[in-house]
Amino acid sequence: MVNNPTPYTISDLAKEFTISTRSIRFYEDQGLLHPKRVASKRLYSKHDKLRLKLVLRGKRLGFSLSEIKELFDLYDAKMNSSQEVVKLIDNIKLKKLSLLQQLEDIQVVLMELKSAERRCNDALKKLNN
Repeated sequence: MVNNPTPYTISDLAKEFTISTRSIRFYEDQGLLHPKRVASKRLYSKHDKLRLKLVLRGKRLGFSLSEIKELFDLYDAKMNSSQEVVKLIDNIKLKKLSLLQQLEDIQVVLMELKSAERRCNDALKKLNN
């Protein structure tokens, strides 16, 4: 017998991730989450919980919801033909290139911020002496 984990309610997820239930419903409306409906209740699976965690991480990293959905679509893609797989590989390569460029840009900005912080600290030392 398979042990099915207890599903999560919208309140459970809202509390765990410290977001509003309205946000969770919005992500559902955008096709990012797919809870089961039992009467008027939404019941979220472990898969939905993981997706919500990934949505929130993607948002923190600056991804739009459409970009997050695109990543989910890549992950969920059916690989029924070699054409579909080749297209999927191409899309993955493009997304990787985009992320690598963002990473490089972030590293440059971090270096500039460190330099500016150093200059400010040096100026503060001179002003306090």
